[in-house]
Amino acid sequence: MSDRYIAGSIEGLPIQAQTRLRAMRPSAGQKGLFTSDLSVNEFLLVREAGFEALGLVVGSSIYHIGWQQPALTQSMELTTLTQAMYHARELAMTRMEEEADMLGADGIVGVRLEIGRHEWGSHLAEFLAIGTAIRHRNGEHYRSPNGRPFTSDLSGQDFWTLLRAGYRPISLVMGNCVYHVGYQGLSQWFQQIGQNCEMPTFTQGLYDAREHALARMQVEAASLQADGIIGAKVTEKSHGWGSHVLEYFAIGTAILPTRADHTIPTPQMVLPLTDSPTI
Repeated sequence: MSDRYIAGSIEGLPIQAQTRLRAMRPSAGQKGLFTSDLSVNEFLLVREAGFEALGLVVGSSIYHIGWQQPALTQSMELTTLTQAMYHARELAMTRMEEEADMLGADGIVGVRLEIGRHEWGSHLAEFLAIGTAIRHRNGEHYRSPNGRPFTSDLSGQDFWTLLRAGYRPISLVMGNCVYHVGYQGLSQWFQQIGQNCEMPTFTQGLYDAREHALARMQVEAASLQADGIIGAKVTEKSHGWGSHVLEYFAIGTAILPTRADHTIPTPQMVLPLTDSPTI
């Protein structure tokens, strides 16, 4: 992600969000209240790792997605759409981080990025970032090297395991590519009728798009001086653009070591207890 985030900024946060977050913080007249989308096990393991949940934090951006006309038979990246999809997610992520800042958080766990569409705007999409802000109880520094609260899509269990093994998350990193896969020419189509054969136009187009997304995710991690990325995944969606226009989106959690020795907790066998036998 870029350096659009400014520590302490509340730009883009509606008044209602600011009021809600201030009411959650403890003060002389009130104890304070946290909200969380963590499961019971996640909540308890985050606490066992030394952190306290501060509150559910949200960032949103409703974005008008433009259009770029591709050549019908040419496979190519649609840079206008790529940039729009990335920027919209970045705005949502930044506002989520600003909410975490208002709560005095060290980071955000269990982050989800979602895209929704509404009937009143066929060319609009809402980009939503949501997660649980947490803070270390003993005041240890866990923010990213660039001063942001760390972000991670790790579950509470994975977060606890990662810390126990001597690593910490620094940021969600992402890369995307919106790509037009060119149509085959008529002569190619006739040559392949009834044959088992590779479709090189489609193969190379999709391969190229995935590589762009993965490479951009890796560049983000390298800019943070991360050791690596865990939990990386690549998704493919058309977002209503038609069958030959696809977005490949790569996302993962960049991590850094916290110590030289990495003691891995011994795996434990767990047998579930159920009321009825499993067939």
